[in-house]
Amino acid sequence: MVTAVMFDVGETLLDDSREWGAWADWVGVSRHTFSTVLGAVTAAGRDNAETFQYFRPGFDVARERRLREEAGVGERIEEGDLYPDVRAGLTRLRELGVWVGVAGNQTARAAELLRGLKLPVDGLATSGEWGVAKPAAEFFERVVEMTPVAAAGDVLYVGDHRDNDVVAAKAAGLRTALIRRGPWGYLWADDPLVRRDADWVIDSLHDLPELLANG
Repeated sequence: MVTAVMFDVGETLLDDSREWGAWADWVGVSRHTFSTVLGAVTAAGRDNAETFQYFRPGFDVARERRLREEAGVGERIEEGDLYPDVRAGLTRLRELGVWVGVAGNQTARAAELLRGLKLPVDGLATSGEWGVAKPAAEFFERVVEMTPVAAAGDVLYVGDHRDNDVVAAKAAGLRTALIRRGPWGYLWADDPLVRRDADWVIDSLHDLPELLANG
């Protein structure tokens, strides 16, 4: 029985459009061009960080992120970046007695910004704070340790990414849901690996209470 739900961040709780647009501006290419290349990299099943190499070979994302901060155009996460169903969806799960958390592949700075939004969650962490990122099994071990549950199978991990979220979480013993939004969610909603490993494919956080009640 699922008693804890852990959410990915980008394209699960947050619409990443503005942040990807900021990266396009920083690299110096049109947002349309950047988005198209990002889509091609995604469709090939490769790490989205490889997108930068097409525009600047040898691009060091961590270094450039620091330079963006120094230039005053660093990471921003604001209320308007949340998908419309997030606050109500998280609140409803907690009202039903479900432990709700957030853990994704984001920087430590992103964790600070997310905490500043005061989301209705019981716990929040990022890979930048943990020093381990998805799809590593250790990341999901940390996810389970963060919750009050007794077993990994009592935790549902919700995300938009086939490999980092659904396949990796299932391999670690968690239950999984793929949310159909953002480029990855739409691209992989009907993928054979998603059909194999996802307990559910959802379109909104509002789908979860009924699914958990019946599942």
